[in-house]
Parts: sequence; C-alpha cells; structure tokens
Amino acid sequence: MKYVLVTGGVVSGLGKGVTASSIGVVLEACGLRVTSIKIDPYLNTDAGTMSPFEHGEVFVLDDGGEVDLDLGNYERFLDVTLTKDNNITTGKIYQSVLDKERKGDYLGKTVQVVPHITDAIKDWIESVSLIPVDGKEGQADVCVIELGGTVGDIESMPFIEALRQLSFSVGQENFCLIHVSLIPVLGVVGEQKTKPTQHSVRELRALGLTPHFLACRSAQPLLEATKAKLSQFCHVPAANILNIHDVPNIWHVPLLLRNQNAHHSILKQLNLTSVATAPDLDSWTKMAETFDNLTDHVKIAMVGKYIGLTDSYLSVVKALLHACIACSLKPQIEWIAASDLEDESEKSTPEAHAAAWKILKSAECVLVPGGFGDRGVSGMVLAAKYARENKVLGLERANSTEFDAQTPDPVVIFMPEGSRTHMGSTMRLGSRRTHLESRDSLTSKLYGDVCYVDERHRHRYEVNPEVSQVLEEAGLRLVGKDDTGKRIEVIELHDHPFYVGVQFHPEFKSRPTRPSPLFLGKSLFSFQN
Repeated sequence: MKYVLVTGGVVSGLGKGVTASSIGVVLEACGLRVTSIKIDPYLNTDAGTMSPFEHGEVFVLDDGGEVDLDLGNYERFLDVTLTKDNNITTGKIYQSVLDKERKGDYLGKTVQVVPHITDAIKDWIESVSLIPVDGKEGQADVCVIELGGTVGDIESMPFIEALRQLSFSVGQENFCLIHVSLIPVLGVVGEQKTKPTQHSVRELRALGLTPHFLACRSAQPLLEATKAKLSQFCHVPAANILNIHDVPNIWHVPLLLRNQNAHHSILKQLNLTSVATAPDLDSWTKMAETFDNLTDHVKIAMVGKYIGLTDSYLSVVKALLHACIACSLKPQIEWIAASDLEDESEKSTPEAHAAAWKILKSAECVLVPGGFGDRGVSGMVLAAKYARENKVLGLERANSTEFDAQTPDPVVIFMPEGSRTHMGSTMRLGSRRTHLESRDSLTSKLYGDVCYVDERHRHRYEVNPEVSQVLEEAGLRLVGKDDTGKRIEVIELHDHPFYVGVQFHPEFKSRPTRPSPLFLGKSLFSFQN
C-alpha cells in the first residue's frame, strides 16, 4: 500500500479536505485506485453529537457512520463509498485500546500512549486502507490520509507520532507527505510572506516528519521568488512546491495540480510511474469550464435553522450545484433563517421578518432541509405551506422534527425503537430501502420508473402512521414506505408542479456527474419524456 499524508499548518480551514480529494482525483485520473482516510483528533467517538454551528454538517455513510464533512468531499470527488472506519477519531482509538485493556489483552502491562495508542492508530490505518471502496475487488493502490487540525495541536500529537512510525515502517517509496500551508499577503505592499510556512515546516520536522511537497494556499499565484525562498528555507525542491491559489470553483483544483505536474512528482515519490498513465481529466475540465460560463440563474430559497454556518448544509448545497449545472443554470441561493418567518419575529424583529418573507416570495424554488429541536420548526412549516399554496417549484425535506410532547395531534412521533437516554449512533442511520407504491408517482419517474430506492437516513422522528388516512384525505400522496409498509418515507402533492417530501437525505449520494434525481427534479422528468 502506498500512503499520501496531507497535513496542515499555520491556520485551520485552508482546504485540506479539498486538497486531499483533488490529489485523489489526479491519481485516479492516472489509472490508479484510491481510498481515503480522515483523522479527526477530537475526543468525540464520531461527529454524530456535534453541533452544526461548531463543526458543519454531519455526513452520513451507507453503513450508518456519522462522520466529518470531509468524507463527503472524498465521496463526491472520488465517486467512492466509504465506511465509518474511514473516519478515525481520538475517541475511537482510545475506546478500542481501553476495551482491550479491560479484556486483559495487554497481559498486565502498563498501557501507554506509546506504544499502545500509536500501535492502535497504525493498525487501524493499515487495515482500513485495504478495504475496497470503489465497488471493485482487491485493495486500492494509494490511500490518501488527511490529518485534521494544524501541526502543533496538542490533541494530534499521538497521530503525528504514529504517522512518523508508519512512514519509517513502510519505507520512503511507499510514503508521501504533503503539507498544506498559508502564504498570506500583508499590508499595502502586497508581499507574499513565507515565514508562517517556514515555522510550520520547522514544527513538523521537529516532530519527525519531513514534507516531500508543500501545497501553498494563496489568493494569487505564487511568485517565483516566493517559491525559491520556500524551497531554500523549507528544504523542499522548487518543483515540489504546489500553488493552490483561489479559483472560481473547487473543480479547478485537480486541474491546478495537473498543470503543475503534481501527479508526476507524487508518482515518482511513490515509485508508481511504471504503472500509471497520463492523467485524463477531460470530464473535470468540462465541469469546471461549464460552471464558469453559466449565465442563467435560478433563485433558490433555503429555509434552515443553521444558516449562520453554511457548511451546516454543505451536501445540500453541493447537490443543488450538481443539479443546476446539469440544467445549465447557476444556483443563486438565498438563505433564510426559519425563525425569521415566524409570527413572533414580526413583533420582535420586524425588518428581518419582512426581508425573509420578501426573499421567500421572490424565489423560484424553495428547499427546507431538516434539523433537530423545535427552534425554527414553525418557520419551516410556514415555508412549506407557502410553497404548497402558491405552487412554487421546490423540494421540502422533512427528516426530523420534534413537536410539543403534549400535543393532542401527534403528526410526527418519536420512533419506537429510538433511545431517549443516549444520543450517539442511536438514530435510524445509513442506507435504507424505500418502496415506491406507485410507478406513476413523480418520485418513481424521477428515479427512472423504479419500484424502490436506497437512500441514506438520519432521524429519530417519523410521520405518525396513525394519521396516514387523514393526510391522504387532505390531498397528500403517501407514495413511499419502508420495508414494514408502515413507516412513511415519501409524500407528494398531486395537484402541484413539484412538491416532494422525503424522510431520507438524497443529497448525500449526489455526485457531480450523477446529480440526485430529487434535486434535478422536473428537468430530468421532462428529458426522459
């Protein structure tokens, strides 16, 4: 197995995930099979209980894993299906070691960070890297590992040490380290500063890891003088200093790497030049250029609870982007705080209330993503009600809504099999089958005249089966149910241009070249007919 490790320095949020994904894309374009691992040094076992405001969206995998949003980038870029074990956290590692200690597996020895924690990290990486994720038999050629956080963070020290040991044990020709760093420009002079990167590389080298490549983030392309200075003080060949400057859209990043011959240098470091081919990135070039040249817009009102951090809805935004590009449209997303639509907001913040309703009424599409807790629920319902009554083309995704526990009319209820005492990994998670009861339903047609779909779920609440008849009598079509035939999964409004509500998250399986049918919507339906 060949390993490519991507680390970050200076500041967080530099785009290590996009960089790691883009490296994987370029290597795949050279004919290699690629898998990915994300290391998150936090103590949480997984991302399932973390606030979207703090950490962005929780991405859900087929096996029910609740993971970091970067794994969504890997799946979208590389078109693979990862497992929950592809996301390593400090919590998972310590839990596994402590479980062994309780069972006596260490035969009475003192359990320590070195070697027990570091060995657990190495064993996890080496075992998970062998799992095929592209639907083919056998292991991948290259495993791209992203280490979360920045070099020097105290919580990442055990992982740095484990990766140092891994690089030594597998040998130089099987290990490639790419360090992502920031090249800021300060003051009116506009000089590109290399000192932060120098210090970051020095910190990394002091911990026993020497970068083979620098991936330098900057607003503008790096000057040759800047590259020369970085090469001199960071001990990295100038040819291995990659510049990932700001681009119109992230699909340009693999092209940036290709244009700088990053693939050739990485393949050389990993001794793979004899088995790799010239990179074929024609489809990526077409996607990037198509998006750049779009002129027609579609205005989409996104009514949500976590709009303070747009990464909370990253997969939804990406799914919209995939669908819009397939329709030759550029998405113009207008964010609306669900609480601003509520009646109370009209009294407390009248300006925000008026502005929210103005945006909603001017939108061509309305999308209401799911959320947890009762805050903003009334606003989400009002947005869905407006879309229903005014026949706005939209997608209302009701995936988990907690109403008043004492309500006399429980339309949405807590799932009987759910846990009320534990939060982590206790929801209905992962890929589940939804049976479509009518081939003439819009959902069935959008998916290609199918009788079932397999989509990813994440919810504790469901539509109360006891109100099914009432809903149907009111005009809703309950077209999709689970394996039991009782749990409602898909609803439609038959006298509406496009009104679909689903229990699952179709955005998690959307890909740049295969947009989610529900996000693509009637454009696909019209094309098929």
